[in-house]
Amino acid sequence: MANLFSLENKDILVTGASSGIGRAIAVLCSQSGATVYITARREDKLDETLSLMAGTSNKKIIADLSKNENIDDLIEQLPKIDGVVHCAGIGSRVLCKSVTREEIDKVMGVNFIVPVMLQTTLLAKKKLNKGSSIVFIASYGANSPAIANSIYSASKGAIISYANCLALEVAPRGIRVNCISPAMVWTDLIVKDGIDAETLKEDEKKYPLGRYGKPEDIAPLAVYLLSDSSSWMTTTNVKITGGGS
Repeated sequence: MANLFSLENKDILVTGASSGIGRAIAVLCSQSGATVYITARREDKLDETLSLMAGTSNKKIIADLSKNENIDDLIEQLPKIDGVVHCAGIGSRVLCKSVTREEIDKVMGVNFIVPVMLQTTLLAKKKLNKGSSIVFIASYGANSPAIANSIYSASKGAIISYANCLALEVAPRGIRVNCISPAMVWTDLIVKDGIDAETLKEDEKKYPLGRYGKPEDIAPLAVYLLSDSSSWMTTTNVKITGGGS
């Protein structure tokens, strides 16, 4: 039986691949047959990801994508690719009355400006093959308000809106653009947000499926969106939430 979600003969770029959802996606892409280019700032963490991946042709590229010169260097090391997953991101928990310009710049810089500028350069340098797939890891928080989550939610809402416009511009080349919006997923991101683990464990019991997600729950959806099985799917924001609202 044919593997409907095969990534054989595809070159895929995954940002934020040093941990969490980005790592899980990179590993599953490699297991699905792709040659995967992984990038993040920390070499030791990227080495850990690389050690978990299948195949021998995968490559790590150390880059701080908040710096234009690092984006240019990354692009130079890539072949023409068939897919990209924009997964790098940071969290933010600040009450609206305490928001500062510095907090806005930090969160919007990583969660919105970085993926937009990387994508701009990929297009300008003609690094995307026809029929490629672009995937943005957004968040259910973009449409689900929570106390102290305003700037993070806004950054993810912005990337969803950008992705929808991008999809229209690249559609003539058969390039697809979709978003994945997970609810709470157990990653370093939520643990570092200042909420203690016990509070999180109590909260996850409220989910209809009884738990938060795991990075491995999100990765198969990314592989589907990168595969030819989703070739008529674009401008879609797929919410994966365990039933949580």
